[in-house]
Amino acid sequence: MGQWYEQLYEEFDSYSKESYTQGTENEVDFLVKVLGDFRGHHILDVGCGNGRHALELARRGFSVTGIDLSESMLAQAIQAAQKDSLQIKFERKDARRMNFDQPFDAAIMLCEGGFSLMEKDEMDTEILKSIFRALKPLGTLIMTAPNALFMLSQKNRNFSTVTFRENFELEKKIPDGRTKMLHCNQRYYTCPELRKMLMGVGFSTVEFFACSRAGYMRGKEPTKSHFEFGAIAVK
Repeated sequence: MGQWYEQLYEEFDSYSKESYTQGTENEVDFLVKVLGDFRGHHILDVGCGNGRHALELARRGFSVTGIDLSESMLAQAIQAAQKDSLQIKFERKDARRMNFDQPFDAAIMLCEGGFSLMEKDEMDTEILKSIFRALKPLGTLIMTAPNALFMLSQKNRNFSTVTFRENFELEKKIPDGRTKMLHCNQRYYTCPELRKMLMGVGFSTVEFFACSRAGYMRGKEPTKSHFEFGAIAVK
């Protein structure tokens, strides 16, 4: 059956209608500002899902490779790329064990693109190591992570202050009308904790930014009011 996150994204035909997927253009505006002159840049989209960021980046002239575990989400991405005549390479890969012939100028991992959904903290570290290996020297990783300070402020009974993990149940609707209950476990992070992880795998600098419904805000520190925060790490 696979882990809960694998089951969640299979037959997820309504993904593009979810509220958290509606800010794609603004999010890519942010990526372009951070990455600067993109001529010839090759971007790795880790946990690309249905390709929403990869597609928009390709429309703006980037060369993009997207990887994901979900075959059905990748099928949606490939179909969308073909519809818009976009040349994007989508591959089924585990983010912890990625190998490529050529290194990338930058990588993105947004909206819990695998990171924080893993069963063990060590698996999140393996994802960061794998991305670091995939980048060129001075390559940039732009990622987001769930904010532990937000969860602490909510006094959520399902959130453990020992592990910084939330255990919860999620009802998944299947296109044929059936439903099934998924038993989920998600890791939340603090900025100092994520900085230590990123520096520990080899990144030289790390900068954090706030994430809100209005978009990504570089120069604004994340607070307990932000469910998610972002990081810009340079190899």
